[in-house]
Amino acid sequence: MAEKQNKIFYDETQLPKECLMYSEQNLGETKIKREENLREIISWIDEDSQLKLHVHSNVWLMYFLRSTKFQIEKAKRKLRRYYTMRIERVEWFSNRDPFLPEIAELLDLGVFLPLKQKDDQNRQVIIIRTAAHDPKIHTQNNVLKVGKMLLDLILHFDEKISIYGVVAVFDLKNVTLGHALQLPPTMIKRMVECWESYPCRTKRLEFVNAPAYVNAFLNTFRFFMTTKMKSRVCVTTDKPSINAKLPKELGGNGETYKELAEYWKSRAQESRQWYRDMETISKYDEIKN
Repeated sequence: MAEKQNKIFYDETQLPKECLMYSEQNLGETKIKREENLREIISWIDEDSQLKLHVHSNVWLMYFLRSTKFQIEKAKRKLRRYYTMRIERVEWFSNRDPFLPEIAELLDLGVFLPLKQKDDQNRQVIIIRTAAHDPKIHTQNNVLKVGKMLLDLILHFDEKISIYGVVAVFDLKNVTLGHALQLPPTMIKRMVECWESYPCRTKRLEFVNAPAYVNAFLNTFRFFMTTKMKSRVCVTTDKPSINAKLPKELGGNGETYKELAEYWKSRAQESRQWYRDMETISKYDEIKN
């Protein structure tokens, strides 16, 4: 553990006071609880020979505490699940070079598009275009890899997401049987486990432009979801119900899918070295069951 971790300071954050006030009111975060929980979780990591993080910061640990509303044991379990996932799912968390042709092409297509502006509740909105890729050309694992790459990037650059959470909008327009066949139950189970292991609060999962048969398909997702996650699923044939500056393709007056794709491809490729560094530091030596 780095020497600075022996001192429990939270001076790395750039959060304004109103964000911390919101977190106190909604997540139970206070200065005392923050320092006590950080001290305990850092001590736990130091003493656990099977959880050796090469690098972490107090700010990053706060993501896990906030996502579990400062229930320290739940935060520990989530932390372990998160790093276990990154070890086990090498198909998503290794070789994450944004200049690789198969990755660059999916970035061009815009399979995963965070909006630049938050919704009216300060939540990060992410558009997931489930049919933007060609299932005959692109593997589902590479599609998911690109999604995790951009999710990691926005979490890294915007700590507010750890407080206000995320809304995922799945655009199902033009989805085909070929896309559905890329998602057998094993893949769906892994996807749901990944959503629930990330240290950000998923506030809503909204499926739009949904074909008539979508509920039968979504039942497989629901089977693996927690009760809380199930309650946050919404299906509509119309535009999203959230109040945000949506892309033109979803009936809004925001940037187009193409414009967003160009922006995020540029951000990802500018962060090439960061992805390399993260691939190294996100691993720990052994997994404790």
